[in-house]
Amino acid sequence: MKLLCLSNGHGEDIIAVRILQHLRTPVNNLAALPLVGEGKAYQQLPDIPIIGRVQKMPSGGFIYMDSSQLLGDLKGGLLQLLYSQVQTVRQWGKEGGFILAVGDIVPLFLAWLSGAEYAFVGTAKSEYYLRDENGQLSRQSWWQKWEGWSGSVYLPWERWLMTHPRCRVVFPRDRLTTETLQRWSIPAVDLGNPMMDNLEPGGIIAPSPPGVLNLTLLPGSRSPEAYENWRLILAAVSQLKISPLRCLAAIAPSLDLDPFGSVLKATGWVPVDGHTSKEQQLFQRDQMTMLLTREGFNDCLHLGDMAIAMAGTATEQFVGLGKPAIAIPGKGPQFTPAFAEAQSRLLGPSLILAENPQAVAGVVRSLLQDSPQLATIAANGRRRLGEAGAGDRIADYLISQIFPNVKG
Repeated sequence: MKLLCLSNGHGEDIIAVRILQHLRTPVNNLAALPLVGEGKAYQQLPDIPIIGRVQKMPSGGFIYMDSSQLLGDLKGGLLQLLYSQVQTVRQWGKEGGFILAVGDIVPLFLAWLSGAEYAFVGTAKSEYYLRDENGQLSRQSWWQKWEGWSGSVYLPWERWLMTHPRCRVVFPRDRLTTETLQRWSIPAVDLGNPMMDNLEPGGIIAPSPPGVLNLTLLPGSRSPEAYENWRLILAAVSQLKISPLRCLAAIAPSLDLDPFGSVLKATGWVPVDGHTSKEQQLFQRDQMTMLLTREGFNDCLHLGDMAIAMAGTATEQFVGLGKPAIAIPGKGPQFTPAFAEAQSRLLGPSLILAENPQAVAGVVRSLLQDSPQLATIAANGRRRLGEAGAGDRIADYLISQIFPNVKG
């Protein structure tokens, strides 16, 4: 039995890894092809080879958010890369392999193009962008009102790829999307969102004493955008008149802590002696402490009471734990006003948009004084993101329901 996993983005690579971890024992021939970037997440599974050509593009994979970067990707060899990847998946199909597509229409289309049987893990789209359990969301512009013209967030050609006889199963990211796709006889199964897997606290960061408000800060994972987001987040923190306050800044391992620390020093934060390393730095200002960490991401999610978030996946994971997040639209290329608005529809009442850093303090005060709203947010986040363990559940379903019938 041969299985090739296609994924198109760092977050999608991580989700793919969570599923493949559970497939390694029963499936004797696994391979991966990250379609965007170099697929560093797959280094966690050294026994699963990356086949075909991989290449990091100038846009970082965000051309769908900023079309102006498409020219840079084309100059960087996007078409040649895509052609090579098409040849790889078609060869895999000729050899009788199965394909697991993780992401959006790009891996889904390549899976269909391969001629092989395939499964699809839809990470990018959710019906929550258009509606919630109470019905259609109110939209402003004529384009927004037409966004769901076909009856689903998934367009007719995407649904056609999911109803094709070679598409054996589809795993949407939530129950609302699953139920909608099933109306078109798509073999959709709701097993949860692998995004919520492997988030158990690591005990790297100690809990704070009672009475301390823990504020998680999520500036994003891509340079230089994360550094610009950091300035906006700090401007918001400076407006908070809450003490004692502990800020937990979850910094991506791919980023250097020093630029974040330099901005802190320039705005009056003082390093705490004996608490500086490449992985963590501690600062203090008045009755506030600020921990920068590159190794305590899970702890930052679990210990935070609320978050100021300018990130994609990390924001969703925080909300999935039942907690409120406050977003400040940035300049992009990822966290633009349009992205923030779309994310607020995806996450509903769990994500509150602040027009600017100065507006964040009012949102924080309001949340702290509204216990019923916090209870609503907790239930909403868990419902939209699901329970942990989806990666294992998806792998178990493939093993028991699909692979026994796949030749090769």
